[in-house]
Amino acid sequence: MRLAFMGTPDFAVPALQALHAAGHEIVVVYTQPPRPAGRGKKERPSPVHVAAQELGIAVRTPLSLRRDTAEHDHFTALRLDAAVVAAYGLILPVAMLDSPAHGCLNIHASLLPRWRGAAPIQAAILAGDRESGVTIMQMDAGLDTGAMLCEGRVALTPRTTATSLHDDLAAMGARLVVETLRTIPPPRPQPEEGVTYAARLTREDGRLRWDRPADMLDRQVRAMTPWPGTFTLLAGETIKIGAVTMDPTPTTAAPGTIVDDRLLVACGNGTTLRITRLQRPGRGMMEADAFLRGQAVPTGTRFDLPQP
Repeated sequence: MRLAFMGTPDFAVPALQALHAAGHEIVVVYTQPPRPAGRGKKERPSPVHVAAQELGIAVRTPLSLRRDTAEHDHFTALRLDAAVVAAYGLILPVAMLDSPAHGCLNIHASLLPRWRGAAPIQAAILAGDRESGVTIMQMDAGLDTGAMLCEGRVALTPRTTATSLHDDLAAMGARLVVETLRTIPPPRPQPEEGVTYAARLTREDGRLRWDRPADMLDRQVRAMTPWPGTFTLLAGETIKIGAVTMDPTPTTAAPGTIVDDRLLVACGNGTTLRITRLQRPGRGMMEADAFLRGQAVPTGTRFDLPQP
């Protein structure tokens, strides 16, 4: 097929590569413009931009598409069979959605209609869902409301992180979109019940509130890795938490209190959680044993609780 591909982050790269390997004619890749990154704030192209250049595909980086009629006309003139969209980050106007013969297909990282919106991978883990997956969706003008063409499922385990689920779903989405373009299955409207939304993440979503139960905090740590990451305060210093494990030890200590000499922390409802990886400002992430060799955290020390 004659395609356009529209995506920006690492999640979208496997799909672009799979479509190219399957022999589709990808005439253009749309991605967000290079952004300042790193300590030097040098402009860095997106992962999809880099992958497209490696494949020799033309790249376009408009800042917006809503009112750019010249871009709409250019897109229409491509006479596409379909456009594949994966975490592009820009809203497509109706003029572009309706242009390709088979429309615009979105690779969405959830089992729609659960977790429409910007952060479905993190939302599924945070909510304790037992499964997640990918839906190939026919895009319309709504927010992830289009008809479903194909889906794949994956079980979530007590150790699933946003990083591991991201990689699994990126690979799954690549396989499914190639299969969808091969078969063009009939669209199925999304169910009206069970609709949930995953809001865009902010740094504040990573703040640990120790008065919550340990299982909820465990899911938060796994859901917020690598970004925004989770953190707490110790004597006013921000400590990043890289990994934790559930612990069956009950406690009557106040939430946020260290209850042994190996970073077992009291949480809400008398539950406890053990910190296994953490990081001080200006240092690298390290295992708890290495951290404690450099900085003692005596039993009874209390992590600062956030203000209500």
